[in-house]
Amino acid sequence: MASIGHLRERGTLMSTQLRAFAIAALAATLGACGGSQVKLSDPTIPEPLIDKLPLSVAARYPENFAHFVHEEVVIGKEKWSIDLGRANELLFSQLFGSMFTDYKVIQQDTDPRDLAIDAYIEPTIDAFEFSVPSQSQTEEFAVWIRYRIKIFDNQGNQIANWPISAYGKSLTTTFGSDEALRRAAVLAMRDAAALVILQMDKATGISKLSAATRGPELLTDPQPAIDLTGEKFMQYTATEEPTDDSGI
Repeated sequence: MASIGHLRERGTLMSTQLRAFAIAALAATLGACGGSQVKLSDPTIPEPLIDKLPLSVAARYPENFAHFVHEEVVIGKEKWSIDLGRANELLFSQLFGSMFTDYKVIQQDTDPRDLAIDAYIEPTIDAFEFSVPSQSQTEEFAVWIRYRIKIFDNQGNQIANWPISAYGKSLTTTFGSDEALRRAAVLAMRDAAALVILQMDKATGISKLSAATRGPELLTDPQPAIDLTGEKFMQYTATEEPTDDSGI
């Protein structure tokens, strides 16, 4: 029969081994959950070669649009954090500033009806998704962003509700993993910007709000809001060419 002292020694040894095993398992788990934190710098778009619409426009950016962060665990292994920071606000401000003769950003506590404007715009992010090479079995990172742009007249009546689905992808063979994901996100944002430039007036009729062109009936009779969910204006996609410029 084993002595009490021997049993105590065996118990201590087993306890030490279990503790070592638990520590090793925890370390392995933490290692498996390792991922990346990607933060965007300030993206830009080339100056659009378009005629500005004769509109005085204000834009209001919600907090989760101006400082958007997406976190996701991919296939239970990698944790990714994508911080768009102020990239959305900066990009859309550059975009709207190129499209309208007068453009300003207003704060959350500002009532647009008190301003001498023709319209105000409120963009939001409905959804953000991405895929990594381990999911797609390719060498590509891909990003999908679903924006929504609501447009109001100067009396606060909503005249349009426009969803935009944008897409971007980038190769890990050209850039490292973090950089490829960052560039895919920037390309998705540029994709959305291209759609806004090409289709915004056609999709929403915002130019009709111009004080120089709208008729008397529009001053007194607000038009019903245009809800474009599911319409052909919803999506416009483009992907990265390997020689894409790096001015972002």
